Amino acid sequence: MADGQYVLEARGVIKIFGSQTALDSVDFGLRRGEVHALLGENGAGKSTLIKILTGAYQPDGGQVLVDGQPVTLDNPLHAQTHGIGTVYQEVNLLPNRSVAENLYLGHQPTRFGLVDHRKMERDARVLLTRYGLDLDPGSELGSHSVAVQQIVAIARAVQLSGKVLILDEPTASLDRNEVERLFEVIGDLKRAGLAIIFITHFLDQVFAIADRVTVLRNGKLVETQVLDALSRTDVVRLMLGKDIAFSGATDLEPENPTTDVLLQFSGYGRKNGVAPFDLTIHKGEVIGVAGLLGSGRTEMARIMFGADPADQGSLRVNDKPASVRNTTDAISLGFGFCPEDRKAEGILGDLSVRENIIIALQGKLGWFKALNRDEQLEIAGRFGESMDIRAASLDMPVKLLSGGNQQKVILSRWLATDPAFLILDEPTRGIDVGAHAEIVRTINRLRDDGMAMVVISSELDEVVAYSSRIVVMRDREMVAELRGKNINPGVIVQAIANNPDEATP
Repeated sequence: MADGQYVLEARGVIKIFGSQTALDSVDFGLRRGEVHALLGENGAGKSTLIKILTGAYQPDGGQVLVDGQPVTLDNPLHAQTHGIGTVYQEVNLLPNRSVAENLYLGHQPTRFGLVDHRKMERDARVLLTRYGLDLDPGSELGSHSVAVQQIVAIARAVQLSGKVLILDEPTASLDRNEVERLFEVIGDLKRAGLAIIFITHFLDQVFAIADRVTVLRNGKLVETQVLDALSRTDVVRLMLGKDIAFSGATDLEPENPTTDVLLQFSGYGRKNGVAPFDLTIHKGEVIGVAGLLGSGRTEMARIMFGADPADQGSLRVNDKPASVRNTTDAISLGFGFCPEDRKAEGILGDLSVRENIIIALQGKLGWFKALNRDEQLEIAGRFGESMDIRAASLDMPVKLLSGGNQQKVILSRWLATDPAFLILDEPTRGIDVGAHAEIVRTINRLRDDGMAMVVISSELDEVVAYSSRIVVMRDREMVAELRGKNINPGVIVQAIANNPDEATP
């Protein structure tokens, strides 16, 4: 498009972190009076692009333009002077200060050199009325709902900036009625000519509010399109990189699925986590979990393992009632969990490879049955060899290993406890080809040895290859359970997109 037709634009933007290219010549344009959805899975480059558009990062190539003119945005405050404001999922305001103080913090009206609180509250009341909020501007912000705090944050951002509003996952903590109220506010701002970037994982919300959509994948621009020209299935295909012209459905379901039941989750769920679900898992069965980022995949895993304990429903293990109030309960029942974010939640970076491998087993045995160094070395050495962990020494810090070897260490940690049930959340993400193949071989071997597993993966071809059944998550709810010939990437995509009539068997 010609210069000046975009209020905010990125042209050929490149961002590199070490050896990793986070953005690879990405173009993005935002028009006045539109809601432009920015979509992509983990690692797609959304956050990096937003940080460049708000001055938090500087591009390594390409340029940012405001009203057709190239600009250098030094930081987010500088971006505000160019009319660009941002509201994040976690409201970045002061909950212990008043609504009025939050609206005008940093630019309070003054009288005789002092803050004019009366004028500030009068002005705040007028401003809040524009956003449909009838509340006391002198009340503490933290005394109001998250939805109200989001609207206050939007009002502040628009007042300070007034040209571009970036909304990063604004609805993640809101209920349906609160989302509708927020969308009314967004609609009013759009009609007033504000340009809005809307980042979310909820496709229903994208189709409810957005005019255009840009999809990023692996740091590259996949497509920018008018939303009316796309179906939900089209958007899912673009995000996952799947053409769904697939063949090769698998049927790894046990021949006698009514026997050897290990786990029975009944009405199991957590408020603001995952809607109640029913799931029976047999020994020697891999349950694949598919869904877009934010669909509830990880939340389901954390509930199963007690990291975020269920507050409704029941669990039976080997046909006996069981309770998982915390991770200690889960480990005592023979559960293991490899989290998605291995650096933040998996490895203990400053501890050695040996210590990382034996720590769960030591916790299960109790500290009164401490493993001596020789026992630790024997266990760590055995799993290091069987998992082909490439480390100069078992006593070297695990943080010095490659991502693939770190993942093998975490998997070894749980295998050392001899678990009956293993949960793997994105076990092959971000690792090299060799380590990837080794992890997949291990999943297949453990399944054949009779272990029950739940494996979450964004790689549809991969999850199809080793799953006995596949559970599909959408909007934090289990929406499908696929078996036999329906374990097919095309059917999975349709279930994620909620377009069953278009399914390709």
